[in-house]
Amino acid sequence: MWQQAATVVGAFTMALYVIEVLDVLSGDRLERAGVEPRSFDGLWGILFAPILHDDWNHLFSNTIPLLVLGFLVLLSGVARGLAATGIVWVVGGFGTWLTGGANSIHIGASVLVFGWLAYLLVRGFFTRNFGQILIGVVVFFVYGGLLWGVFPSQPYVSWQGHLFGAAGGVLAAWTLSSDARKQRQRSRIEKQPGTQFGL
Repeated sequence: MWQQAATVVGAFTMALYVIEVLDVLSGDRLERAGVEPRSFDGLWGILFAPILHDDWNHLFSNTIPLLVLGFLVLLSGVARGLAATGIVWVVGGFGTWLTGGANSIHIGASVLVFGWLAYLLVRGFFTRNFGQILIGVVVFFVYGGLLWGVFPSQPYVSWQGHLFGAAGGVLAAWTLSSDARKQRQRSRIEKQPGTQFGL
């Protein structure tokens, strides 16, 4: 399982570097395909924004969190992890499109970083899985400081992408834990004493 998780997140991260090379060769034209808030054409940016970066430093700053958090998300199942990523991708992009500043373009994989971070932090509480709660605690101590990025702070940093990426992570954790919640509900019903009728 961990080999698959490592392969997928490693391949995705390598693809980001290839895309950045292509962007540089194009004269930075690719990065113009990001999310343009409240522009009809800018909706296409929801698909492309997380794989585009402003420059190498932007990509470098996202690389380690991408590898670590992406691996942990995929570790419990690649299909489930990809489903969580899809929810983060869409919610983060659409939320940015709705709320981002006018005449701006939002790009960067940090929408996934914040989404994966939030997913890992809350997943265990929805599933009531001790191992997942423990992972969430460790992740919080290592990367919890990133959560300040959901607030407006630095110019030219898409706090909207961070905020809605994190919101997507919480939604993904809740949605994908439905089977565990249903199982707990069934267990509670089965444990309740049945009604007895005397004759």
